[in-house]
Amino acid sequence: MSLPVVVLIGATATGKSRMAVQVARALQANGGRAEIVNADSMLVYRGMDIGTAKPSEAEQEGIAHHLIDIFDVTQKASVADFQKLARSAIAEIQARGAIPIVVGGSALYTRAIVDHFEFPGSDQQVRSRWEAELERVGAPALHARLMEVAPASAAKIDPANGRRTVRAFEVMELTGGHAPDLPQWSYRLDNVYQFGLVEDRAVLDARINERVEGMWREGLVEEVQQLLTSGLRDGVTAIRAIGYRQVVDFLDGECSEAEAKERSKKATRRFFRKQLGWYRRDPRITWLDASSAENVERILASIDWPPETRGNQG
Repeated sequence: MSLPVVVLIGATATGKSRMAVQVARALQANGGRAEIVNADSMLVYRGMDIGTAKPSEAEQEGIAHHLIDIFDVTQKASVADFQKLARSAIAEIQARGAIPIVVGGSALYTRAIVDHFEFPGSDQQVRSRWEAELERVGAPALHARLMEVAPASAAKIDPANGRRTVRAFEVMELTGGHAPDLPQWSYRLDNVYQFGLVEDRAVLDARINERVEGMWREGLVEEVQQLLTSGLRDGVTAIRAIGYRQVVDFLDGECSEAEAKERSKKATRRFFRKQLGWYRRDPRITWLDASSAENVERILASIDWPPETRGNQG
């Protein structure tokens, strides 16, 4: 039996990053070893610390963390690239006799890591042509065109999300079609255990409001200003991060600072509810009350440990 892969997911502000460290420390206390693999698409960017609630060195408590601070903000981080990096990190951790704890993120990223999940190829010339068309007609008009030729796919894409619409046209041109739905739940990796942290929505809303206010107090605006000098506007992915996009709009004079805060709060709530909806469809996830003090013990007790490690987990 291979070493387990523990996946810990949850909405923003449920404490999943802290929980991952606690599980790793508990494993150490029982004679095992664990390392954490980030599955949040924005923690990969250097300098994006405050707005992503990136765990500090102190918060990591000496537990090795992978796929954090590996890209400049000008670089594009695709799901396909992330899949390769995460699977490689997981294999290397297991080869060292340690247990990977994957902490996400979004359903797309965690599923891409652990499930049978293939990505269509890409062609820069084709992509550039559709990006030029997006620039010419705008996201709503291009989405309307997609609705005409591939309504099932268009129905799954926000009309304002020009990037996803462009990708749909690119895939259609390269493959002759576009699958609007994610693949069925089928693990690509062995011995995977997924746990989700849930919290009352009113409590989460309050935490999100406080988190956004705290980020402003800690210097989010100044962080974005610094990132702009490092080429944030030139990035395809980083500038789309919740909080950062809203601060850029504020700095550009498109909204007031108070409006930027409220937009950040609203966008965060919308994101976590959408992601929770995706995760709730996955019957393989064991759901845990985020406020329970017994979650570490429940996680460890739920895993079928290999014979050589099982005695340490009793």
